[in-house]
Amino acid sequence: MRPIPIRSLTLAVTLLMASAAVAQPTQQAAPGSPAVTAPAAAVVPPDYVIGAEDVLTILFWREKEMSVEQRVRPDGRISLPLINDIMAAGLTPEELRVQVTLAADKFVETPTVSVVVKEINSRKVFVLGQVPKPGPYPLGGPTTIAQLLAMAGGVLEYADDKNISIVRTENGRPISLRFNYNDFKKRKNLQENVLLKPGDTVVVP
Repeated sequence: MRPIPIRSLTLAVTLLMASAAVAQPTQQAAPGSPAVTAPAAAVVPPDYVIGAEDVLTILFWREKEMSVEQRVRPDGRISLPLINDIMAAGLTPEELRVQVTLAADKFVETPTVSVVVKEINSRKVFVLGQVPKPGPYPLGGPTTIAQLLAMAGGVLEYADDKNISIVRTENGRPISLRFNYNDFKKRKNLQENVLLKPGDTVVVP
């Protein structure tokens, strides 16, 4: 019987070991990895505070049973396992994270909490009067009066587009701003086309 060359034998062993490595199952995540993967977050404006109808995901590191997704109720609260009700409306996500951490400290040793804003539904503006599609509109990002009117389908034929008003509350008092849409279309008085704020109401007479 002819002996097998050493180089050929070494090559065969190497190929066999490589095949065995590929056949091994993928290792599971090591203990201590996060129990819940963070969901996709909404784009949060710099001045954002949590409001009713916003959807939040509260994540607890290594405490899967306490991690939940909650819609902020009309009373501004959310419900969490063990902690029960906690006020969320009026807080920033970071302020809520601190409050949840303090509340959870009674039940969990050194809790690590994250607050993810999944949906922003509380920031709205309203348009009334002579437009094809009046009603509330989400304020998901910077939006001017002209942009809101475009979303509402523009103004109707007999609208007084020279005297559109924006009603908003500043320092607890209502104020009214004027917007001449006719001038805007002629590229005049462009400074009147201000950015809207949550809660603004645009009235088209």
